[in-house]
Amino acid sequence: MLKWLHIRNLALAEDAALDFSPGFNAVTGETGAGKSVLMGGLRLLLGARFEKSAIREGAERCEIAGMFSVDPDSLEKINQILDDAGVEQCDGENLLIKRVFTPSSGKIFVNASAANSKLLSSLGAYLADIHGASATVTLLNPAEQLFSLDRFAGNQELLAECNHTWNNCTNARKERENLLKNMPSSFEAERFRIDAENIEKINPKPGEDAEIEKLHAIAANSREILQLSSSAVDLLTESENSLLEQVTSVRRLLLSLERIDEESAVKFQEQLEQISDLIRNLSDEITAHAETVDLDAESFAAMEERIHDLQSLKRKFGPTIEEILNYLNEAKQRLDIFENSEFAREKADEKVAKAEAQHLNVCRKLSQARKNAAKSLVEQLKKELSKLGFKRSEFQISFEETTAGSTGTDKIEFLFSANPGVRALPLRDVASSGELCRVMLALKTVLAGADRIPTLVFDEIDANIGGETAVTVGEELAKLAETKQIISISHLPQVAACAEKHFRVVKLTSDSTAETTVTEVSGKERVAEIARMLGGGTAAMKHAAAMLNGKA
Repeated sequence: MLKWLHIRNLALAEDAALDFSPGFNAVTGETGAGKSVLMGGLRLLLGARFEKSAIREGAERCEIAGMFSVDPDSLEKINQILDDAGVEQCDGENLLIKRVFTPSSGKIFVNASAANSKLLSSLGAYLADIHGASATVTLLNPAEQLFSLDRFAGNQELLAECNHTWNNCTNARKERENLLKNMPSSFEAERFRIDAENIEKINPKPGEDAEIEKLHAIAANSREILQLSSSAVDLLTESENSLLEQVTSVRRLLLSLERIDEESAVKFQEQLEQISDLIRNLSDEITAHAETVDLDAESFAAMEERIHDLQSLKRKFGPTIEEILNYLNEAKQRLDIFENSEFAREKADEKVAKAEAQHLNVCRKLSQARKNAAKSLVEQLKKELSKLGFKRSEFQISFEETTAGSTGTDKIEFLFSANPGVRALPLRDVASSGELCRVMLALKTVLAGADRIPTLVFDEIDANIGGETAVTVGEELAKLAETKQIISISHLPQVAACAEKHFRVVKLTSDSTAETTVTEVSGKERVAEIARMLGGGTAAMKHAAAMLNGKA
């Protein structure tokens, strides 16, 4: 419910503060006094768009703030909405909303965290419902009408089952769609088969291409390699003046040194022997390498053919052998899907058909429960409408079968006619705002136990009524206030007299300024306000006191 509302510098209201009762609150005042400013402030807290021209003339900024006490049933959902938006959650049950405007900017705060109007609109669906000539009323929406009917019928378990079976249908259809999407055609399957056979025939190995290309580069230059290797071997060991021969000459010199300096000569000879071994080993390795390079024409041709085959696979299936092998694995998997496609398709169709049958079975149960409840709802609404002055009105609930979904196969519409002999039309097409507000009051009265919105605001619900109907409207609002918070802007003393809390709006004017003030009235002040609404005078004062029945 709305605990308090504070408005500063909005239109004619310089500073207005209202502490609301959890029950029935009436707001009264002369026409043009500024009662609409209060509704405008509340609408802004629920996400309405702000016009810069609404800032009080001469003021630098406008502020609207309100504290809501969140119903326990809605607290978890509201906190989830806040959390998803990155906004601070409620402090206990309290939700604080504040909007600040200047001629050049606007800011929104929810529980002291910065927010946006989209978040306010999301929260508003759980906080308050404003009924007035220009308001968008949730119950005019066929989807909301269906929700209300389900709440009235107590269909929560059936709705949960319907949603569950619908999710099963959706998942089964997605699985079948993905299966068919990934299932190759006969043409694609044949292509995969040919590709797999070609790849397996060549049988590439990881890293093979780099190794064989290196060997090919060497083999392609084998003649030059053989010539260079032969020359190197000659210089090392084979020619008359080879390094090995020169080492032998040095050995002879060391033998002569041995006669003079045996110890040094022996050491040098050992080192020289190591050098000789290194030269011989190097010569042997060069010779062995040359022998591997010296391929015959047939072997060289086979190497070139292998390289050609690998390059051909790379061009078709990937720049690397790893990608070729990945494609081979994918082709085999797709072939396997194709070869088992008929069985897989049958199983997928069976799963979808079973899920749809289960869902439609729940839809039928839900539809029947709704139709049964609709009869009782219509009967109760007609009684309430009769109390509110529609003695011969017509109210119907039309049913239309629509595409199955998470809420079943029903599309409903509330139909209403205020006069006999006039065809009932969709509630959203009812032209008269006065009629619409009274219909909303009847609906809210009947659905009070099922409606999720805790605060109902009626802007001049008493338009174009009087006498006994006005008394009944006041009594019905008081009755509705037993389960909901009611805020009613009214011109009727019969309605205002039924309220628990009464606010008076007055416009004070001077030669240069005009200001709207809002005060709570009680006691003699409330009697005086009711008397003013009755026309004023001594008789009106007595009548007002009698109407209040000791509340004054």
